[in-house]
Amino acid sequence: MNEQLENLNRLPLRDDLRGLTPYGAPQLDVPILLNVNENTHGLPEHVRRAIMAEIESVVGGLNRYPDREFTRLRQSLATYLGHGLTADNIWAGNGSNEVLQQILQAFGGPGRTVMSFPPTYSMYPLLASGTGTTYVTGTRAADFSLSADSAAEQIRAQAPNLVFLCTPNNPTGTGMELDVIEAAYEAGEASNAVVVVDEAYAEFSHADNPSALQLLPGRERLIVSRTMSKAFALAGARIGYFAAAPQVSDALRLVRLPYHLSAITQATAVAALTHADSLLSNVEDIKSQRDRIVAELTGLGLKPAPSDSNFVLFGGLENPRAVWEGLLEAGVLVRDVGIDGHLRVTAGTEAETTAFLDRLRELLTA
Repeated sequence: MNEQLENLNRLPLRDDLRGLTPYGAPQLDVPILLNVNENTHGLPEHVRRAIMAEIESVVGGLNRYPDREFTRLRQSLATYLGHGLTADNIWAGNGSNEVLQQILQAFGGPGRTVMSFPPTYSMYPLLASGTGTTYVTGTRAADFSLSADSAAEQIRAQAPNLVFLCTPNNPTGTGMELDVIEAAYEAGEASNAVVVVDEAYAEFSHADNPSALQLLPGRERLIVSRTMSKAFALAGARIGYFAAAPQVSDALRLVRLPYHLSAITQATAVAALTHADSLLSNVEDIKSQRDRIVAELTGLGLKPAPSDSNFVLFGGLENPRAVWEGLLEAGVLVRDVGIDGHLRVTAGTEAETTAFLDRLRELLTA
């Protein structure tokens, strides 16, 4: 036991937190970072100028608390999402992780359960633990898919208070048909389950994988979560949000911290949303690199999962650790997500993607 762990264990830490390790991917200083699904294209210069101008407009008022209801931001997000949504349907937080945490604070807690279907976003059990919510798991098919019948059967059997459905799924990249979400919602009716559809990577989906936003009318227990970290290249700004029935936001107002979104955060998001079309043009380039990765990995005899996201999970590796280290030696950092024989790579710029593919080809033929 190292000294840091000994020091930690002397504190009156909650028993269910003892022995846990913090969430996070390796943060290494290498030229090509393709491990945490960031938007590698960055912000165009005119968008950066617009954000700086919007921030400048609020700096003079930083001695005052920000708009607690972040009204302009909710209006801007509703306009961006469409589907007849209004500001009353929108909630936002410091990244989608905070939004999910607030949902668990409001609808989860001791004596309640949240269900998801691994392999999926590894923050779900950590958020559940932090809110005293019991985390229960379902299963997926061998190809990481989840059918409507399977999801409904498992939800009825577990009778959870919340269900998290990630689509496109992280870390597999696979999309989910709308009938799965509909079936999950109906199956959760008996336990009055809140169904959260985590669409963090929705903007990268193929055209035949529609958003769950269209399912919101008439479903007051359905929440569709999004983020501005990925498609909008604002991972450093920490802006997440959801769309749902207005009463869901009312529930979160009971648990949110006062003035939880700073004036600078709100200004950054509003400015970026004003230039949504420009930012989303980069998404098309990222999608083309993702599809290129899938095609070339298939040609190398590997097994990439079908991806609707900005990353690709690929299997068929006899020694993924050796491949991970070989890529790192060449200055390319990818992610080992703990799935046997697999690694995950973010779709980068054309040059970054080429560097990854060239080095991987060298490692596989060595």
